[in-house]
Amino acid sequence: MQQQFSRTALIFGKEAMDKLSSSRVAVFGIGGVGGYAVEALARSGIGALDLIDSDTVCLTNLNRQIIATHSTIGKYKVEAAQERIHDINPHCTVTTYKTFYMPDTADMFDFTQYDYIIDAIDTVTGKLTLIVNAEAAGTPIISSMGAGNKTDPTAFEVADIFDTSVCPLAKVMRYECRKRGIKRLKVVYSKEPPIQPDREALTAYRETDPDNASRRTVPGSNAFVPSVAGLIIAGEVIKELTSFSGDCGR
Repeated sequence: MQQQFSRTALIFGKEAMDKLSSSRVAVFGIGGVGGYAVEALARSGIGALDLIDSDTVCLTNLNRQIIATHSTIGKYKVEAAQERIHDINPHCTVTTYKTFYMPDTADMFDFTQYDYIIDAIDTVTGKLTLIVNAEAAGTPIISSMGAGNKTDPTAFEVADIFDTSVCPLAKVMRYECRKRGIKRLKVVYSKEPPIQPDREALTAYRETDPDNASRRTVPGSNAFVPSVAGLIIAGEVIKELTSFSGDCGR
């Protein structure tokens, strides 16, 4: 009998699909990168997803976030994602947190209950807290570096944080990870130099968005760069959870 994940099982096999269905993954940040990662995990048969994000969908999310449609504007991102996941896989257990992950909210989460953690948040402080707590719990984590102000989706690489270059966020993270004694961290990053936002467009954006008027810089983004980073991250999680070697069935 045909099953929802039959085509995925042709690649990974039944044992791996059983592993995915019994796995629980936490995704911190349900935006341009995290939203696509969640989508791919749901379509791959992950049995439980924890979604963490305090933001709501807004008009400017429509250009790049898979959960953002005119019908979801104003909804919490975690709730929009939860509805979408259940429409894809009704059997997936979804736990949502309308929470901005920072040191003062870190105690809300027991990382030992997760099989994998995805870091798709923007703040350095939040990312570092995630990484330190994941390491303390012995839970694997993969972290997204900068996807803003970039136009080449083919430039993304999977690497250890200490093997990265060019990416400004990765540079900061390398320094901060060394300070905290972090020996290794799997990341998805791009060596593409970030472009400078168009000045006229930036001025217009600030005029129409009071919340960002005081920000020194506002990163530009598009539909095809963050999405690729999110899909790469999901692929790495799936392959690690299933111990996929690429020769299944051969």
